[in-house]
Amino acid sequence: MTFSMRDLDQALQGCGQKSGIEIWRIESFKPVAVPKESHGKFFTGDSYIVLKTTASRSGSLHHDIHYWLGKDSSQDEAGSVAVMTVELDSALGGRAVQYREVQGQENEKFLSYFKPCIIPQEGGVASGFNQVKPEEHQTRLYICKGKHVVRVKEASHLTMSCRFLLTQPGELICSHLQVAFARSTLNHDDVFILDTESKIFQFSGSKSSIQERAKALEVVQYIKDTYHDGKCEIAAVEDGRMMADAEAGEFWGLFGGFAPLPKKPASNDDQTAESDGIKLFSVEKGKTEPIEVESLQKDLLDTNKCYILDCGLELFVWKGRSTSIDQRKSASQAAEEFFRSSERPKLNLVSVMEGFETVMFRSKFDSWPATSTVAEPQQGRGKVAALLQRQGVNVQGLVKTSSSSSKDEPKPYIDATGNLQVWRINGEEKISLEAAEQSKFYSGDCYIFQYSYPGEDREEHLVGTWLGKQSFEEDRESAISIASKMVESMKFMPAQARIYEGKEPIQFFVIMQSFITFKGGVSDAFKKYIAENEVPDNTYDKEGVALFRVQGSGPENMQAIQIEAVSTGLNSSHCYILHGDSTVFTWCGNLTSSDDKELMERMLDLIKPNEHTKAQKEGSECEQFWELLGGKSEYPSQKSKKDGESDPHLFSCTFSNDNLKVTEIFSFTQDDLMTEDIFILDCHTEIFVWVGQQVDPKKKPQVLTIGEKFLKHDFLLENLASETPIYIVTEGNEPPFFTRFFTWDSSKSAMHGNSFQKKLAVLTNKGKPLLDKPKRRVPAYSSRSSVPDKSQPRSRSMTSSPDRARVRGRSPAFNALAANFEKLGTRNQSTPPPMVSPLVRKLYPKSHAPDLTKLAPKSAAFAARTALFEKFRPTLQEAAPTTPSSSEATNEAEAPKPTSETTDGESMNNIHEDSKEEAEAEEDSSLPTFPYERLKTDSEDPVPDIDLARREAYMSAAEFNEKLEMTKKEFYKLPKWKQNKLKMAVQLF
Repeated sequence: MTFSMRDLDQALQGCGQKSGIEIWRIESFKPVAVPKESHGKFFTGDSYIVLKTTASRSGSLHHDIHYWLGKDSSQDEAGSVAVMTVELDSALGGRAVQYREVQGQENEKFLSYFKPCIIPQEGGVASGFNQVKPEEHQTRLYICKGKHVVRVKEASHLTMSCRFLLTQPGELICSHLQVAFARSTLNHDDVFILDTESKIFQFSGSKSSIQERAKALEVVQYIKDTYHDGKCEIAAVEDGRMMADAEAGEFWGLFGGFAPLPKKPASNDDQTAESDGIKLFSVEKGKTEPIEVESLQKDLLDTNKCYILDCGLELFVWKGRSTSIDQRKSASQAAEEFFRSSERPKLNLVSVMEGFETVMFRSKFDSWPATSTVAEPQQGRGKVAALLQRQGVNVQGLVKTSSSSSKDEPKPYIDATGNLQVWRINGEEKISLEAAEQSKFYSGDCYIFQYSYPGEDREEHLVGTWLGKQSFEEDRESAISIASKMVESMKFMPAQARIYEGKEPIQFFVIMQSFITFKGGVSDAFKKYIAENEVPDNTYDKEGVALFRVQGSGPENMQAIQIEAVSTGLNSSHCYILHGDSTVFTWCGNLTSSDDKELMERMLDLIKPNEHTKAQKEGSECEQFWELLGGKSEYPSQKSKKDGESDPHLFSCTFSNDNLKVTEIFSFTQDDLMTEDIFILDCHTEIFVWVGQQVDPKKKPQVLTIGEKFLKHDFLLENLASETPIYIVTEGNEPPFFTRFFTWDSSKSAMHGNSFQKKLAVLTNKGKPLLDKPKRRVPAYSSRSSVPDKSQPRSRSMTSSPDRARVRGRSPAFNALAANFEKLGTRNQSTPPPMVSPLVRKLYPKSHAPDLTKLAPKSAAFAARTALFEKFRPTLQEAAPTTPSSSEATNEAEAPKPTSETTDGESMNNIHEDSKEEAEAEEDSSLPTFPYERLKTDSEDPVPDIDLARREAYMSAAEFNEKLEMTKKEFYKLPKWKQNKLKMAVQLF
């Protein structure tokens, strides 16, 4: 028997079609929708169905079904609502996870839906649940206990006490008991909230944790807003304060005066039920039969049956995909009977469907196949979608699946106009790379990069290590150690990254822009290995045979990766560059686009510039092409898939004695990041380790180890690779590619003090921080505070280099794009006004306005893709002068600043009027001249202390004419991309 949406009760039909929470209360065994404004209000005599619908990044919808049972609800009602959830799951496609929630024992996920707390009210439908607002405020005492998972404790007030449960940060459940109001209720271990008519007191036991006190303040805020209309005073009372303190005296006066608190005896609530081990039961015709097994294996579960897995504090119902709706209902009813017959006070019940088991369920088994997902059911989402569509329901979200949805191109969330420095690791030393070599890495080596870029209101920094696949452990350890010392010397302000070759994140490629990976290495460790083991040296030889795969998603994110020069390395999804025997081939797979071919042309300018190429199309290759690859053979012809970023998960971490324990934080917000703790944000393709300011300094050197341990344990069972990128982020210095996962308020992370002090400041100052956000200190050797070393090649920093056109990248292919896509009307206000450089003026001759069509990319699609990147970076603009920095003053003669503010049109006119003079100045320059043989890039006797980006400027007029076949004046009138291409041809770039 199949079960579709039309078979459901009318109140449930059409549910689960968009993200959000839907709630139904059971009235006379029928579901009745609860209006949105009443979500979070539960009555002790009622039962409820709560449906949480979540849209994943892939576009598919995921459902969690919870049925909540008040302490005074009937057993018949509990059995009825359990059957309804089975029917609802089947109508939604049979993929939902079902949870049984009992008042006072709710799981963390359920409580996270109703932050900061839920407080069930007495009554229900059967009793008429007539809510009568009391004329007088009742003084109440609440107890909150625990750091992230706070358990049930009892408290009392004048006529009634409240039992509260905090099982997730900020989630509080309370039930009421008739007990006496007494000082003995208080203790040193817990946090108490005393709610009086005019003031709310929070009493913090001397042994309670800072995090527990902070979370209790969220409950104080909730009580204030809910029961006092936001109008009452807040007082924080510390355990041990005497009557001399006014607020402490007022608090103790309500208890008849101060007296020492008694030592709290152990209560039953502190004890957990002991488990006799995991037991497996089969369910047939409503009866459970034990299954004797030595170890739990996935193949014990028959797709035609249902099972109950008893894990002590957790009870799971597993339903085979081939079972009928009646079998599933019978299994749920058997679980209800099992639950009622158990003497364990705390027992969570979760129902899962075959192929969609939770991580917690799978973790109970000794082995679980990595890929055990089953096909969609015939009575599942497809038919449901068709039915709902006939009923006029929007089914767009329902019919999407992870296999059919197309992922958007990843966004970098990082400014691409910053200053880049790169060092290659050679043993214990780091060797600085010239600008032209900063994006060319060898697989056998390790590198450190430091990237500084303008942030929201300060300069941001990222320090990272890149570890090649063929690199050696000694170089890897040295790279990580040196990078860590760099971060420490900068007061831990930079974000730190550990990146492995082949697992680079989008931020890395945007920083590098045109990235090339060569095989082999040049470090001493790599050469030593080659010599000692007498193995062939596969280090890239520009004259030998080499094959490069070209990939990327735009002009600011393109890579050329050298792979083995064999035909099996080809793939129809990519474009390739093959060179050898004085011949250069380009090869485009049948699944590539015009954008892919455009990227290949641009990377070709870097690998083999100004050489004749032979274009090969898949299926019509020449014999010479296959000969260079060692003969033709089979290769992948289907679209290659890359792991996409998954929905983020936040974990709180405890690390001691090399043992890592984590607790997942559901429905997380910025407020869940406690300054005393370490958290991990898992996005599958990369993880972030967030370190609070109040974390024990002894633990900070272990942060990278914590990230590595997390990858090793793979707590979500998502097959995380050990090479997954790890970012280390410190509180107050969070980069935008981390904060994008939150609704972020930077003023919160800038506040000082522990988490309790921060939240108390916000609560008592109407949301305003205690202190203004401090300005970031700029490190002594950052690009904004130091005079650039002229002996080093010019970087693309817009803060220190007057050569503004080079901001877009060091590759010649991008110099044309720099002129094409720079917009003169806008600029990121967080960056200083850039100067108009001679290089830019040369791109726009006086005689005519810039003809952007000549510089446009080859395809409209590529141009559109390129334009998407413009919103992530500031654009060029003639701006008002400011007090020149030391680096700007150094270059005033080369690029004089305007003396007043100009409009966009005036800026363009100034560029045109000065262009001819600038070109003549270049030709008649007083720069010293040197022989061509000493200026070219591979010279054996290079000239020291020259601008390596302008080698041609130091040539004599005669040699310039001879090598470039034109005068300097004619040369500098050419577009920059053409200049660079000519310079490459004669080894001057």
